[in-house]
Amino acid sequence: MGNIPEMPLGSGVRAIPLVGMGTAVFPFVASETMKSSILHAIELGYRHYDTAALYQSEKPLGEAIRLGSIKSRDDLFITSKLWCTDAHGDLVLPALRQTLQNLQLEYLDLYLIHLPVSLKPGECVVPFKKEDILPMDFKSVWEAMEECQKLGLTKSIGVSNFSCKKLEKLLAVAKIPPAVNQVEMNPLWQQKKLREFCKEKGIHITAYSPLGAKGAPWGTNQVMECEVLKEIAKARGKTVAQVCLRWVYEQGVSVVVKSFSKERLKENLEIFDWTLSQEELQKIAVIPQFRGSLALEIVSDEGPYKSLDELWDGEM
Repeated sequence: MGNIPEMPLGSGVRAIPLVGMGTAVFPFVASETMKSSILHAIELGYRHYDTAALYQSEKPLGEAIRLGSIKSRDDLFITSKLWCTDAHGDLVLPALRQTLQNLQLEYLDLYLIHLPVSLKPGECVVPFKKEDILPMDFKSVWEAMEECQKLGLTKSIGVSNFSCKKLEKLLAVAKIPPAVNQVEMNPLWQQKKLREFCKEKGIHITAYSPLGAKGAPWGTNQVMECEVLKEIAKARGKTVAQVCLRWVYEQGVSVVVKSFSKERLKENLEIFDWTLSQEELQKIAVIPQFRGSLALEIVSDEGPYKSLDELWDGEM
């Protein structure tokens, strides 16, 4: 696993590397650049790769794994996600089998429900029609996720973009609790309430958009342009990105960060041999909070979430 620290998951099977490579690049399309960047990441020592049916990155990732210098499947930690069109009890298992076929793998390390909502079955694309948005049957979908784990097709199961309230709803019906909740988290959206809840319930958090996902439809420039972070970076001789990643790492969560730049892929791993001071942590703690990824596309007058407050349960 190189020099990347790991953390055991509640499911007790495979420890999750605390820094991984994300593969969500908009528009969602597979590319040779993506594949070559993953190959370079493998050489640098990245072993956690985050993909999803929606991202169209499963096939390039699978090809890169096959071509790269990975000695054993056990060296890798692969996360993928169930898209909303397949978030129906009878479609979860076929969706995971398709993901495994795309990746040319026999199992995942972690399979996540992408969003707490379903769409009418169909093509895995965005944007989608508002009239296709459906309430998720948490019980039947989670039972199917549990079956995936029991069959050995994934070592752990979890969710993404779930609030405390939605996690409570899921935990009420779960026989196997979610091992992970992958959510937006960075110095401008610190998720203190959710982190405390998940810690109490034994749910590990993975942070996405640790740098704000600048340029993506769900992203914001505000993280990389934050004056507090710029000042800390300048004083420490680090980049703003490194300060963000170090801060996330010091919160005891794992992080997936998307970059196809060789230089930045290397920089993103150079966060383990230094620490933020208490003074710096205090400055970050009082940064005004701002959620970048609102998921407005799943808010609809006819759908299960008629407002952002209903979607995020007040965690805004």
